[in-house]
Amino acid sequence: MSDTRLKANCLGFVELLAQAIALISPTMTAALIIPVMYSNTGDWSWMSYALGTLMLLFVALNLNQFARRSTGSGSMYAYISRGLGLTAGGIGGWSLIWAYLGISMAGVTGFSIFAGKLLGMAGLSVSPIFLFAVCVGIAWYCAWKNVQLSAILMLALEGISMALIALLCVVVLSQHHFAVDTAQFDVGKLPWSSVGLGVVVAIFSLVGFECATAFGDEARNPLKSIPRAVIYSLVISGGFFVFVTYTMVLGVRGYATSLDQMDAPLNVLAEIAHVKILQIPLSLGAMVSFFALCLSCLNAGGRMIYAMGRHGLFHQATAGAHARNETPHVAVSVMAAIAFTVPTLGVISHLAPLDIFNYVGTMAAFGFLVPYCLITLSAPAYLRKIGELRNKDLGLCAASLLLLAIPTVGSVYPVPPAPVCYFPYLFLVYLAVGVTWILTVYRRKPSATDFIRQDLELTHRVA
Repeated sequence: MSDTRLKANCLGFVELLAQAIALISPTMTAALIIPVMYSNTGDWSWMSYALGTLMLLFVALNLNQFARRSTGSGSMYAYISRGLGLTAGGIGGWSLIWAYLGISMAGVTGFSIFAGKLLGMAGLSVSPIFLFAVCVGIAWYCAWKNVQLSAILMLALEGISMALIALLCVVVLSQHHFAVDTAQFDVGKLPWSSVGLGVVVAIFSLVGFECATAFGDEARNPLKSIPRAVIYSLVISGGFFVFVTYTMVLGVRGYATSLDQMDAPLNVLAEIAHVKILQIPLSLGAMVSFFALCLSCLNAGGRMIYAMGRHGLFHQATAGAHARNETPHVAVSVMAAIAFTVPTLGVISHLAPLDIFNYVGTMAAFGFLVPYCLITLSAPAYLRKIGELRNKDLGLCAASLLLLAIPTVGSVYPVPPAPVCYFPYLFLVYLAVGVTWILTVYRRKPSATDFIRQDLELTHRVA
């Protein structure tokens, strides 16, 4: 294990919040996901986002049982290890790496889609692979160089993009004289049979709120700033989704193309609202937001690999921090290489960037569900170990598990069309490889478990 540590006390609450919101990527949902939601739940799409936010708040409250007591780099991995044991912790970390890789690829492909639209407006055509290289190359450099710079950059990029979308929504509402759209509250039109699937889409739009816990070694006042960032990122993003979805459904009502058939709904909304001048800034905002999404995933995933590398679950090189930059440069580089290679292979195989975006985003969702379930189970187990378990903690755990069952079941039933129907099995293969590898490491190095437990106690700041 390398003794080189990450840069301490460099990330405040605002920077941590920026990391989490950038990974959730509200712009991604506004730009590409709301049409998918509308295809499931129609005029009641806003409600699915409200329910999804409420459900994940239960998970966040379980997560914060740990976050307000102890913290460190790659904390979700450490939290699960403390509650359910080292094998479960390893599985949680292994799953999150899959999730962060998938979402980073969604960022890369989303960047290429909107960069391509902007270049098309200028009469230019560029290979998606070149755009992949630009996105990953710049994101890698930012993540390699300075995590604080990365956070500030993500805050600016996502903040500007969200502000442009909010401005468009206000223009649309003003043109409707801020009247309530009663059609979106007509219970008689509530698609009861599709609400569950709508919640699945909503939850998958919100995953990533937990990523602030990966920066415990670098956070200032982490026992307060990290739990706040976890909750605030969910509330802000969820509220934004509800607002934008409500406005978008209202704004495109009666248009020749239905919302679920639009591939650039924000541009269409700007055209309907007679503010086509916003189309280029909106596309530019979406492009840089997807870049911020990629950057956030490289940062969060790199720290997960770094934490597990320190415990011998990955090559020792991944456990080192850059001597000058104090960033997990090797782990970040591994994330960046995979984030570029997989979409590139997809394009070479004649897949469109939008299809790659949909596929990698769907597969990434499975990687979030596993650690969310594990952290929910870990919370009461951990509280019992430290003698602080209360009945309401058990109730919170039970409620969270019941709510998580909705996206878990909804992601596989009813059976989706090919190739999406094969994705759960692909993830299970990945998970089986991870379990086998983790158990092999512990069997080959019996002393490793004692070292890991000791390191978890020594390297985490405890309240």
